[in-house]
Amino acid sequence: MDYLEIEGGYELKGAVKISGAKNSALPVIAASILSDKPFEITNLPNVVDIRTLLKLIDMLGGKVVHSNTTATIDNSSINSTKAVYEIVSQMRASILVLGPLLTRFKHCEVSLPGGCAIGQRPIDMHLKALEAMGAKIEIQGGYVKAEAPKGLKGAKIIFDKITVGGTENIIMAASMAKGATTIVNAAKEPEIVQLCELIQSAGVEITGVGTSELTIMGTDRKPLEFQPCKIIPDRIEAGTYLCAGAITGSTIILEDVESNHIKAILDKLESMGSTIKIEANSITIKAPKKLKPISITTSEYPGFPTDMQAQFMAIAAIAQGESIIEERLFENRFMHVSELNRLGADIWLKGSLAAVHGVKELNGADVMATDLRASSALVLGALAANGTTKVRRIYHLDRGYDNLEGKLAQLGAKIVRKKE
Repeated sequence: MDYLEIEGGYELKGAVKISGAKNSALPVIAASILSDKPFEITNLPNVVDIRTLLKLIDMLGGKVVHSNTTATIDNSSINSTKAVYEIVSQMRASILVLGPLLTRFKHCEVSLPGGCAIGQRPIDMHLKALEAMGAKIEIQGGYVKAEAPKGLKGAKIIFDKITVGGTENIIMAASMAKGATTIVNAAKEPEIVQLCELIQSAGVEITGVGTSELTIMGTDRKPLEFQPCKIIPDRIEAGTYLCAGAITGSTIILEDVESNHIKAILDKLESMGSTIKIEANSITIKAPKKLKPISITTSEYPGFPTDMQAQFMAIAAIAQGESIIEERLFENRFMHVSELNRLGADIWLKGSLAAVHGVKELNGADVMATDLRASSALVLGALAANGTTKVRRIYHLDRGYDNLEGKLAQLGAKIVRKKE
């Protein structure tokens, strides 16, 4: 099994190119099911989750040609509507094929999802919304079995709480439904906006893009024909490298990045003392000699992203003073705390609150990743620690970060991937 060996204490410098956003690429790939024409996607990140979903498309009978950052998908030949446990158990985002398969083929079977163990992320809101659109749904043998013999019909969907995956699934289902679907309390993430713009490129009318209320006028089961799609930059990867600059007291440049997508992250870094310079498609961070403590509460976009909570906890571990971090979205998303404490951090937990008492220094140790973003927090801690750290179970990292160790090494980090 692979692990990362990191010798800490080195200043970073130079520039790093940000890859395409995994969380945008996944719904775009799922949306390809809505089309019976070849569809090209560019700027795909080279991560495990992308390859997993492309494998699922292939298993459904689609034709996939994938090379480096480009994939061409032709789903005119889909001959199965069953998304099997073997694939879906590896990645929660596989549930995104539910809406497209059902709206195009009127029936499907999708295994209940797996993925990171960061807490319950139930799909009941997805299913309730599809039922409101006329689907008949049963859960049998670990599979969601859905049918809509007459096709899906437009409906008014009111989500009790904001759900990114639910919003994406219903946008796709509604695009080929009969009539108009309105989604109230929709997610507003940049990844949602890109999905809407993709579907609009196929001639589907969508109003309210970027707001909490979307209306989609469906094609009544007419397949879509998409324009080529370039995946937006990964805002979480960008945030992680900005944190790498901050925790190592460095000045680094991020290239191919969209600053408007990470305003909440930039604001917090500035409040900790970093200087941020924004240009057309680049961001430069100059870290202070001493970091200030921080107060963070995670919330839905455009608030502070839960996917950056662990990385900021790593920075706060060496800030001067006490930081308070409140996690409001996932109940198990503090599993990195005990591992950061192994590096010498002083973090106390009470329910959804973490109190981080800044220490003078961290020291290398063997640590174990528990989920995708926790993995990156441990890498950040290791970059700032004295001595050598081994980060184990980095298969979590490989799900969502494109060549993390290569990009950090390019910036001057002493980081090597090794095998047990």
